[in-house]
Parts: sequence; structure tokens; C-alpha cells
Amino acid sequence: MPVGTRGAVKGLSPAQLAQTGTQILLANTYHLMLRPGAATIAALDGLHRFMGWDGALLTDSGGFQVYSLGALRRVDDDGVAFRSHLDGSPVRLTPESAIEIQNQLGADIIMPLDECPPLPSEPPVLAAAVRRTVAWARRSRAAHRRSDQALYGIVQGGLDLALRRACLAELVEIGFDGYALGGLSVGEPPEQMHAFVQTFASELPEDRPRYLMGVGTPVDLVRAVAAGMDQFDCVLPTRNGRKGYAFTSAGTLRLRNACHARSGEPLDPACGCYTCRTFTRAYLRHLILSGEVLGGTLVSLHNIAFYQSLMRQMRIAIADGTFDNWRRAFESGPAVRQSEEHE
Repeated sequence: MPVGTRGAVKGLSPAQLAQTGTQILLANTYHLMLRPGAATIAALDGLHRFMGWDGALLTDSGGFQVYSLGALRRVDDDGVAFRSHLDGSPVRLTPESAIEIQNQLGADIIMPLDECPPLPSEPPVLAAAVRRTVAWARRSRAAHRRSDQALYGIVQGGLDLALRRACLAELVEIGFDGYALGGLSVGEPPEQMHAFVQTFASELPEDRPRYLMGVGTPVDLVRAVAAGMDQFDCVLPTRNGRKGYAFTSAGTLRLRNACHARSGEPLDPACGCYTCRTFTRAYLRHLILSGEVLGGTLVSLHNIAFYQSLMRQMRIAIADGTFDNWRRAFESGPAVRQSEEHE
């Protein structure tokens, strides 16, 4: 799911996203609550109409901001008190208000408020986050008012398998339409995240969607799908695209490198996206170095197309019963050299 935090995927129109094969976008409750406000969006026929997007939408609850805006928030058992990152005004999210806002926004999939601690965290911190996440999940389920919106539960617990299992057992007892793994890719080394997902993913209910939140690189996605995960969101395709980093079938391409200054090649000869059909590396490098907005747009467009193609290849291989062979070929190929720089 490309990330459209404030109701837009940076630099890309809904029509461009649809051309890449994108079927579902992610938007964020906290940011849309602050501006323009859930009531405004509801009065304009909901988030799909507001964004001009006729595909599916998922809204996060604002739980990630409990992690990312740590200096601007205070957590208690009732909810989270924020100082708005826009003007410093006090803002409060509770499990009930996060669901009410998402009911107003009208996304197809909504998420309960949860507490996402950074990694590493001390065991008492992880245990407290699990306790709150489960309590808030019960309140969120009780507050949910729309049968046309799927509500997922979020499993927390860091890298502690016992905590994760305890959290999952309580969420399954409550009952949700899908289950998400939160609290990963928040400071732990990638190899630890891969190992944890490989161990734990199969324990999520197999008859419900399994969503790995905030992940990741192409290698992350392939390994997580192999472990049994279904659904992902990540800012890397567009964030890296705006910086001139392209994901390609031959590995990560850095347009700022001088070797591309006179290159007449496309970003990826194996890609059929608009960017690769139309523009040379030399031109795209010129746009990036010149600070032209178009450069970030075109590279982001290619990156989203690359990610959607990767997911499509995996779906086909799974349906054909050839996924294990496909994965071995992928992991022995140049794409495993992708080494994106995270912000």
C-alpha cells in the first residue's frame, strides 16, 4: 500500500497510482484529524471522494504517531495526549475517538489505537504496551459502528514471542477482520525483524488477512510473504524516489552518481512503467540535481510500479505453485543488493 499520510501520496496523482497497478492506499487518522478535520471530509462524501481515489483505502489509527512523535505526546491508560506538530495545540486521541474519526473518514479497512514502543525497549515497557494495546482493542471493537469497514487488530510485544502470543490470543478472543503485526522496523536490525516474522507469522489466523505494518524493502517483502504475510505499507518507494534512488531489477540505482550523467538508458530496461518508457537516466538525474519536482515524481512513479510488479509476481508464483523457486531466484539475483537509505 503506497502511503498517503495526509490524503495524498507525495508527488503522485490517483490516476498515476492506478496506472502502476495500485489497488489500495494508506492514509493517517492523526494527520487528517488535524487538517482538514474528519467532519470536513465526512461532509464532502468521505475520504475516497475527497482524495479522488476509487480504489480501497486503509486508515491507520494514529498509533504510529505514538512512536514517531514521542517528544510531543503523553500516553496514559485512557489514550494519548499530543501537542499538535502544526501549532502546539493540545489534541487527544482515545480508542473511541480514533474509531469515530475513521468511521467518519469511511476507509475500507480501519485500525484500532495501539501503543508502539521503539526497539529495543525494556521488558516492562513492552509488557505495558501490550496491556494497553489489548485494552484499547476491546474499546475500539465496542466503539466501531460501521459494518462496511473491516477492523483489524494489532499485535504488539516487540521481539518477545511470549508477549506477542499473549497479545494475539486476547485479540483473537475479541475477534477482528484481520490481524496486523505492529512494532517492527522501529529500531531493530533487519535480520532480527526477518527472523521474528519467519517464526511468528504462521501463528496469525490463517483465515484472515495478515498485515505487516511499516515494512519495507523489496527483500523484506519477499521474506515476509514467504513467512505468510499478505499486506504491507511503506514510505520507501516515494521517499527514496524524491531523493533520486530507484529500485530496479538490477539493484538500487542512485541517480546522483556521475556515471548516469550521459546515460541514454531507462531506469530499468525490464520495467514498462511510464518513466522507463519515456525518459533517460541522464534526464532524470538532471531533474533531481536541479531540484525539479518532476524528478521526484517520475522516480517515485517508477518505484511504486516496481513494488506493485514485485507483489504481482509473487501472487502469480503462489497461484502457480512456483513461489519457492521464484523466491530462490530472486534472492540469488541482483535485487538482494538493494540497500535503501532510511530516514
